[in-house]
Amino acid sequence: MLAQIKDLAANLAPRLIEIRRHIHAHPELSGQEYQTAAYVAGVLSSLGLHVREDVGKTGVVAELDGEGKDGRLLAIRTDMDALPIVERTHLAYASHQTGVMHACGHDVHTTVGLGTAMVLSQLGIKLPGTVRLLFQPAEEIGQGASWMVQDKAMENVSAILGVHVFPSIQAGSIGVRYGALTAAADDVELTIIGESGHAARPHEAVDAIWIAAQVITTLQQAISRTTNSLRPLVLTFGQISGGRAPNAIADQVRLVGTARSLDPETSANLPAWIEKIVKGICDSYGARYELNYRRKLPSVQNDPGLTQLVETCAREAWGNSRVQVLPEPSLGAEDFSMYLEHAPGTMFRLGVGQSEKPNYPLHHPQFVVDESAIVIGVVTLAYAAYKYWSSF
Repeated sequence: MLAQIKDLAANLAPRLIEIRRHIHAHPELSGQEYQTAAYVAGVLSSLGLHVREDVGKTGVVAELDGEGKDGRLLAIRTDMDALPIVERTHLAYASHQTGVMHACGHDVHTTVGLGTAMVLSQLGIKLPGTVRLLFQPAEEIGQGASWMVQDKAMENVSAILGVHVFPSIQAGSIGVRYGALTAAADDVELTIIGESGHAARPHEAVDAIWIAAQVITTLQQAISRTTNSLRPLVLTFGQISGGRAPNAIADQVRLVGTARSLDPETSANLPAWIEKIVKGICDSYGARYELNYRRKLPSVQNDPGLTQLVETCAREAWGNSRVQVLPEPSLGAEDFSMYLEHAPGTMFRLGVGQSEKPNYPLHHPQFVVDESAIVIGVVTLAYAAYKYWSSF
């Protein structure tokens, strides 16, 4: 069966590259994937699958019915949205939408999902159970998975598989990770409230900008001195705004950032830890504060059995030298974790690195993938889907 899957995927390669380039040239931002969804639904419908549109606002769900011998349902999730980035790859099929780019590889993910659907629908056999393909919007803003779940995309799902491109792994190889794959990611919004005054007489005011600087510096220093260094924590303020005039003391500064952690206990204690430090500084200088700490995404925790399934299938398909067991998780976040609250699952890394050209990181305006990776992803997912019912 593996040989048949590989032959089908190889024959589909030109069509899959064509699909990927079309999607890459027509990127859409999170929650606005209308053309992409319509295109995906059209391809899936042409395969004779049961297709539902407008799931999770702009998502698409398709089902490949099995024989019904096994009632378990396997889901496969890929995402479709792009980023607000100006593309600088100079590719012939570069983005036609100014300021929007598939800089995180979701065009590859969508293509791999479609290719998997094509292969499974052409196998000529009926799988024991049902495969449900989820084409998700809005991963980049961390909301699409929740939207899909709300629209019952995970109803009756027994297990779920996912894939994400990785430029630091060469195309032709994949990476699997047991346990934590990504970090929990939370939103932090902090407002420092002081008192305005003349810039020449700071002693008569409460300088919110200066106090905000103390807060930022102290929080960063405190990470290395008051938290367990064996439990990674990243706190980054990516936005800061405040002040009205160069000759006036600012009475208010707004900080917006993100907190990333792998350890559940560290994550649970973060709001109180941040507030204790902020309160101490503000009390010392006569300022007030407002802290809004929002839980956003939990960590992706890969199921060991499903991870073993993907690893075994990949080794059978590509050989041991092309499968890496990743030693470290990423402090990036993935809303694939929201599906894992409803069913066990695993996400693997698909190598897209080029061997003789620079490999820019994800979210870079010059991010480019080696398209030979598409077939690798399709075969790995399709074979894992085929083996799922006989492995569990």
